[in-house]
Amino acid sequence: MLKKKSEFTIYPITVLQDNIVWVWVHNCNAVVVDPSISGPVEKWLLEKNLELKAILQTHHHDDHIGGTQKLIKRWPEAKVVASKKELTRIPFQTFSVNNNDIFHLMDSEIKVIEVHGHTNNHIAFYISKENSKHNILFPGDTLFGGGCGRLIEGTPSQMFESLYKLNSLPKNTKIYSAHEYTESNLKWALTIEPKNNSILKRLKLIKNKRQKGMSSLPSTLSEERETNLFLRAENVEEFTMLRRHKDIWKC
Repeated sequence: MLKKKSEFTIYPITVLQDNIVWVWVHNCNAVVVDPSISGPVEKWLLEKNLELKAILQTHHHDDHIGGTQKLIKRWPEAKVVASKKELTRIPFQTFSVNNNDIFHLMDSEIKVIEVHGHTNNHIAFYISKENSKHNILFPGDTLFGGGCGRLIEGTPSQMFESLYKLNSLPKNTKIYSAHEYTESNLKWALTIEPKNNSILKRLKLIKNKRQKGMSSLPSTLSEERETNLFLRAENVEEFTMLRRHKDIWKC
């Protein structure tokens, strides 16, 4: 049963190994973020009699765009919003955006934030609404619960700058990351700061959620500021050390 008249009603569809496709619902309309595959998303939308209005694409990796073309065959009027710099790698985009662009969907203002690092031309979507208790961030693979994305194409300095941008948002911003990595990330963080009470407390809560089959997400920027070592790194050198350590760490 879908909620009615909620400021932000966002539902997770878990697919593949650990991807989360977020579906933002308003009245009878929906916006889908980074659909890895189409089947579960199409089924979910049809079961709830929702009209797909747009697909937000943060970057070009197949586990984020793999389901888009089939979805727009079913809903041909749906906009595909993606970086204008990714016309080659996301050629089916129909609404191209640049850094700091602002557009509107479902009575909300959405700002595009360019966040290089995981890939070149990766973007995040920041949704704000007047008088709302929480703003919303879809960071793709840039910011995770307790972590950040691997540097596939970008540099440590680019990712450090990208995280700085996201960390500048209001602390009550809800973060809807694209993967369920929080528990693993916090376990790693404890190897760096084993006596960090904030990390210990959050990990306990996350383990309890996961044991009940619940998602660890969304988190808030306030939570990440306390427990995400990458977000707390004071300079590029510290960030680089942490990223290298995480890259070779095994749970």
